[in-house]
Amino acid sequence: MILALETSCDDTCAAVVDRGRVLSNVISSQAAHHAEFGGVVPEIASRHHLELVNPIVDAALREAAVSLDDLDAVAVTRGPGLIGALLVGVSTAKALAAARRLPMIQVDHLHGHVAANFLEPDPLEPPFLCLVASGGHTLLAGVTANDGFETLGQTLDDAAGEALDKAARVLGLGYPGGPEIERLAADGNPSAYDFPVAMAREPGLDFSFSGLKTALVYAARDLTPERLHEERADLAASFQAAVVGQLTAKLKRALDDGDWPAVALGGGVAANGPLRDRVGEICAERGVPLKLVARQLCTDNAAMIGAAAECLKKEAHPAYLDWDALV
Repeated sequence: MILALETSCDDTCAAVVDRGRVLSNVISSQAAHHAEFGGVVPEIASRHHLELVNPIVDAALREAAVSLDDLDAVAVTRGPGLIGALLVGVSTAKALAAARRLPMIQVDHLHGHVAANFLEPDPLEPPFLCLVASGGHTLLAGVTANDGFETLGQTLDDAAGEALDKAARVLGLGYPGGPEIERLAADGNPSAYDFPVAMAREPGLDFSFSGLKTALVYAARDLTPERLHEERADLAASFQAAVVGQLTAKLKRALDDGDWPAVALGGGVAANGPLRDRVGEICAERGVPLKLVARQLCTDNAAMIGAAAECLKKEAHPAYLDWDALV
């Protein structure tokens, strides 16, 4: 049984996982604290983690009906992420583990997004192709074993979630931007604006979203404030369609290039309805099974960190006391 902590960005998370079963998964979002700034402020995130991490750990243990004495190990995200935020999680995990001489397990945040697919019910076993798209990362992962993955392609600039957040700011929407764009896009025409689907015809599996973001800025700049308000739904729908188009174009190329028996999604953008629908269509056309985890396991959470930790090496006390955050 593993207690897992995740504090890589602005969500304070703790979970108890036991052999693929999620006994608890507590998430405290700081989105309201960052909304007025249109994005995460690292110092604010770190301070809120300090305030929240102990109550969140207590809540996770209470929900799982276990105590620290019942644990076999403590797992924590060491990176990548915001250095101050990561340090809160790492320091807390070290203190909890050292007090009872428990072993610790360090987890890569991106491995966590992949490993969310290992959790019950219906755990997906390797090999499979995983598209990971979040606010900080976008990549295609070739998963051939439970203890890691191979990066087949990744973003060369902005991540998909970052691009959606920036688009939301351009359109005067709230934070986080992804859900706001999806909500507004439901009333818009995705063909109204011809935004570029970057690198769709380029060889390779890398992504780029900076040009798409710039195209939206130029389109909005050419509209009067009144017209921009009228066109917001069409702009959101067209922008979202371009993001989904690039993600799925690279996914299809990866399926063409390799013999992958299944597909999975991970990361906050994997909660996007049109993306889930389009990937489902692609998999159905090719007869490839698709694993879609619950939306609460797409965004940052500690259950996915616990899932990854179950596949990784434990570090005995006191060796982990020298651990630092990794960015």
